[in-house]
Amino acid sequence: MDTSSKGNIRVLMFPWLAYSHIHAFLELAKKLSKRNFYIYLCSTPANLACIKEKEPSVEFVELHLPSLPELPPHYHTTKGLPRHLLSNLMKALDMSSCSFSRILTALKPDLLISDFLQPWAPAKALSLKIPTVLFMVSAAMPYCFLLDLVKISGSTALPLRSNYPREYDYENDNLTLQDRLLQCLEGSSSLMLIRSLRELEGKYVDELSVLAMKKIVLVGPLVQELSEEENEKTEIIEWLNKKDPSSVLFVSFGSECYLSREDREELAHGLLLSNVSFIWILRFPQGEKISAEEALPEGLVEMVGEKGLFIEDWAPQKRILDHPSIGGFLSHCGWGSIMESMETGVPIIAMPMHVDQPCNAKLLQDVGVALEIKREQSGKLGREEVAKVVREVVVEETGEQVRRKVRELRESIRGKEDEDMDEVVNELVKLCGREANHLFSQSSGPPPPK
Repeated sequence: MDTSSKGNIRVLMFPWLAYSHIHAFLELAKKLSKRNFYIYLCSTPANLACIKEKEPSVEFVELHLPSLPELPPHYHTTKGLPRHLLSNLMKALDMSSCSFSRILTALKPDLLISDFLQPWAPAKALSLKIPTVLFMVSAAMPYCFLLDLVKISGSTALPLRSNYPREYDYENDNLTLQDRLLQCLEGSSSLMLIRSLRELEGKYVDELSVLAMKKIVLVGPLVQELSEEENEKTEIIEWLNKKDPSSVLFVSFGSECYLSREDREELAHGLLLSNVSFIWILRFPQGEKISAEEALPEGLVEMVGEKGLFIEDWAPQKRILDHPSIGGFLSHCGWGSIMESMETGVPIIAMPMHVDQPCNAKLLQDVGVALEIKREQSGKLGREEVAKVVREVVVEETGEQVRRKVRELRESIRGKEDEDMDEVVNELVKLCGREANHLFSQSSGPPPPK
C-alpha cells in the first residue's frame, strides 16, 4: 500500500457494506480530496468493483471477509443480498476486524471516519492512537430514537420523544443496533458528522448532540454531481421534454427495496386511476429478470400508453428529479433519495417499507414536504388511496402547500455547500491538530476565529 500523501491529512473511510452508505462516504471523500485531504476508502471487493475505475481522487483499499458456506464473496455486499443473509453478512464483517486492524497499521492514517455498524473499528483505531469520527449517512431522528430507548427511561428531559412514530421498529433488531451505536459512541472522538439538513430536522440534530454527547456538524445533502452518462439525451429525457412542467410523477424504490407482487399490482392500478403521467423504475432482486409486461397486471402497460414510461433496472434518478416536468416523487423514503428530492425541490409521496424509512416518512410529513400513502390496517396497499395521494401532491390545489414548502426548502439550502464543507474541514483539522488555511475553499477562506 502507498502510504505517501505529501503531508496532507490522511483519512481512512470505512462505511457499512450497503451502496447507499458507500455512496455517501464516497461523495464526502471527493469533496475532502479537493481540499488536500488524502482519502482511502475501505470496503469489500464486491463493492469496490462497481466504483474503482470511476474515482481517481480516492484510493480504494480492499477488505477481505471470510467466506462462510452460505456467504460467498459475491454476497459481501448488501446489493442483491437475500434479506435472510443480512445477519450472516454482519457476522462476516465482524470476523474481519483483525484484517481491518492490519490495514490501519499499514496505512497509519491521521483519522478514521467510520460508520456506526462496526463498533470494533473505533476501538482498533483508538489502540493505535488514531481518532475516529462517526459519519451518520441517514437522518438524526432514528438515532435519537435508539438512544432514547437506551438512555432515557423515565426521564422528562426530552419533550420530543412523543414525536416518534409508534409503529417504527428495526425488525426486532433494536438491541443489536443499540449496542453497536453505543460502543461506537464510546470509542469515537467528540465530533460526529451527519448527512442531513438543519431545515429538515434541526431539533433532532440538537437532541442527538445532547444524547450522544458529541459536537455534530452537518455535511449537507451530498448529492452526486451528474455524470456525462446521465447528462446525455436519453429516451427518458426526450419523453419528459414532451410533458408539461411539474406534471409527471417519478416512481422509484431505490436499489435494494422490492415490492411484493400484490403491492406492485395495486400501485399500478392506482397510478392508472390517478390519470397522472409517470415514470416508474422497476427493479427486482438479483437473478430475477422480469419485463414490465410480466411484472404488471395483464394489459396494463397497453392501457397506460403514453401516460407512463416503465424503465427496467437502472435510470439516472438525479437527472430525472432535476427535470422541470417532474412534479412529485413516489419513494420508499431512503435517506439518499430524500436528499436528492430536497435539493431538486420535488415533493415526496411516501411509501416506506422498513428500517428507517417509516421514521423518515414521519419526519417529512411533519416538516410539510411529503404526504404518505396510508395502508389498510391489514397492511394492504389500496389503489384508491394511491390515486388520491398522487393527485393531491401533483395536481390538486390542496397539495399546493406541500409543493410550496419543498420549493422554499430547496432555496434555503441552495449555495450552502462550500460553507458546510468549510465547517467540516475546520473541525477535522482541529481534531488532528493541524494548521489548515490551505484546506478551505478559495471562495470563502477559513472561518473567523471564535
